[in-house]
Formats: sequence, structure tokens, C-alpha cells
Amino acid sequence: MLLDDVRAELRIRHYSRRTEESYLAWVRRFVLFSGKRHPREMGGTEIQAFLAELAMEKRVSASTQNQAMCALLFLYRDVLKMDDLTLTLATRAQRPERLPVVLTKQEVRAILDRTKGTVSLVACLLYGAGLRLMECMTMRVKDIDFARKEIVVRDGKGQKDRVTMLPEAVAEPLKKHLQKARALHDKDLAQGAGRVALPEAIARKYLNADREWGWQWVFPATSRYVDRASGIQRRHHLHESVIQRAMKQAVRESGITKPASCHTLRHSFATHLLEAGYDIRTIQELLGHSDVRTTMIYTHVLNRGGRGVHSPFDTL
Repeated sequence: MLLDDVRAELRIRHYSRRTEESYLAWVRRFVLFSGKRHPREMGGTEIQAFLAELAMEKRVSASTQNQAMCALLFLYRDVLKMDDLTLTLATRAQRPERLPVVLTKQEVRAILDRTKGTVSLVACLLYGAGLRLMECMTMRVKDIDFARKEIVVRDGKGQKDRVTMLPEAVAEPLKKHLQKARALHDKDLAQGAGRVALPEAIARKYLNADREWGWQWVFPATSRYVDRASGIQRRHHLHESVIQRAMKQAVRESGITKPASCHTLRHSFATHLLEAGYDIRTIQELLGHSDVRTTMIYTHVLNRGGRGVHSPFDTL
């Protein structure tokens, strides 16, 4: 089956599960758009018609259109081995240059003051360590080093590891949170559960690692689930939508009109470090950017009133 072949090729190349779900959805959508014909029977005409329909009829964003193109490129180049069609997919939609939404320190404080419990702790880490939301949700106990005041981000964007700071103000609340998480894990173990999903290679090499405290999620879900593949009862990490809804509510209650989200806290982290005079290369490493040009965008949103230029109206 076509989708099984695509899934197998994605897993051989160690693509993330989210990329796998996205690519499979786009391949399925392309096949349905083309009247359920097999992609081998189609060529550049059908591909261009599908991408044009996305752009002109569905009016999707440039990034969404490029994602669909990447999925089809993977299908024809890596799964079907039809390299002659890759040139058809070579042109990417041009993404508009957008400045990130950045909050002032007072606005960050106003939002954090309207969060509580686990949501507050997650929001503090997003802003205080510059984490992406899923990097925070999938953080494991072993990745936190209180002695060195560091957090090791595993398998971040682009499947890259990096080290970022652990804010001193977050250390004590995080320790108290981990005490509660440890009690929950011990309770699971006593009930014959207490297992967590692991990378497949680790699970094969260390058979009991999924019960160990160090491999548990820092932010575990409130309920357990049964893995359909293995039949093992596990506990997943807290779902990201819980934090997203709480963040949206906090922004609304604070009266801030900026379209702030969880990722806005990461943007604010980078911008406030630049304002404090830290080197942009250091900030690049903390954020995990491959190219310093990605980090450079924060120089355009520094809180200096029009890039530090004073209006002539102020001198009248």
C-alpha cells in the first residue's frame, strides 16, 4: 500500500512523528484530489494542478504550500524513485518576511501573573529558557541539571540537541513540581504501571529503562493510556493544547492586544537578551538556530523606538 511505503521510508530516515503525520496527510490529500489514481500514473500536470488549487482556491499560506510540496517531493524522489519529476517540485512559494510578535517585560509579567500551577511553570520555562512548547512538553527528568543550572534539549527542531539555561528563579518551583511527579510515578509503579515511551533503540537496549525515574516526563499527563501496538499501559506527557488554551486565556485577561502565543515567550526571551547586551552568537546557540541570520531577525524588534532613531517631532 502506498501510505505504508511512505511511512516505512519516513521511519527509515528517522523523520519525526509529526512530520510523518503531516506527509501522510498531504499524500492522501493529493491522491483524493486526483481521483484516487496512483501517483505513478500522474506527472507534473497533476502536481502543479494540486499546488495551484491549494494556492488559488484554498488560499493556504506560503509555508503550508511549501509543506505540501515537500511531502510530494519526498513521495516522488524517495519513495517512488521518480527523479525526473523532482524539477517540477523545485519552485517554492515565497514566504513573506514577518517580524515576530514580542512582549515587553511588563507584558510578560502580566501574563505570568495570570497563570498558575503547572501552566505557570511551563510558561516560566518558555520565557526563561527560550524553549519551544514541544521541547518543554517532551523534556525528561534526566535532562535537567540543577547543579550546572542547565537544561539539555533533546531531539529539538531539526533533530538537534542543545544546552540552554535553567533560570535560578524557576529551580525551586521545578524541584517541588518534580517531587509531585515522583510521587505519581511511584504510585504508578505500585499499581504495575509506571512505564513511559522511549526511543526504539533505547527501549531495545535497556529493557527496564522505561520504568526508571530519569526517563519519565517532567510534565506527565493526568491519566494513563494503553499503547495499542504493545498493549502496555503508559503515561504520556501533558498535551500541548492544555498550555495553549491557558496561555490564550491569560493573554485575554491581561488586556494585551498583541496576538501573543506560547511561542511569543520564546521570541521575547531572545529579544530581551539582545536588549541586555548579550552576544548574538550566544543567543543563537541558546535558541538552537542553525543560521545566525535566523537569530538576526530579533535585532529588528528591539525596544528602542524605531531602531534607536529619535523622531524630529520630539525636538520641536
